[in-house]
Amino acid sequence: MIIKNLNKNFLVNLLLVLSIFLLDRISKIYVIYLDGRLNDEKIYSSKFLDIQLIWNEGVAFGLFSINETFFYNILTFVIILIILFVFYLLVRSNGFEKFALLMIFCGAIGNLYDRIIYKAVPDFIDFHVGNFHWFIFNIADVFITLGVFSMILLEIFVKGNKN
Repeated sequence: MIIKNLNKNFLVNLLLVLSIFLLDRISKIYVIYLDGRLNDEKIYSSKFLDIQLIWNEGVAFGLFSINETFFYNILTFVIILIILFVFYLLVRSNGFEKFALLMIFCGAIGNLYDRIIYKAVPDFIDFHVGNFHWFIFNIADVFITLGVFSMILLEIFVKGNKN
């Protein structure tokens, strides 16, 4: 009975959520595994890219990293509220906006999972040029960033032209 009530869009969205979540989980599990085998050395290093595990206790890209358990729990609670708000927007959206919000939602769920299970988020992708290093991030952060960038483009080029 329940299966009959599910529409095609719901199944496609669910498949996207599961795919992004699994891609993020598998990449993090693999990097954690390699880090353990290499005794905290760089997993991969090149002229512009390093793969090295760091544990992020803050929010996106290590911002607001804190050691206090109370503040960490408050920050996690705020992140949960933001995820619920994104979910609310997701349910009310359609088209490209829904796709962008799905990417944000999936990435946020992946990082929230890590915050709950590990009490930190494993970040490992380090792009750099010379001595300038961008923030170290993970696959979930990539999807969050793509979703936010897509929402900005949507606002500028689609919704901006309606005014």
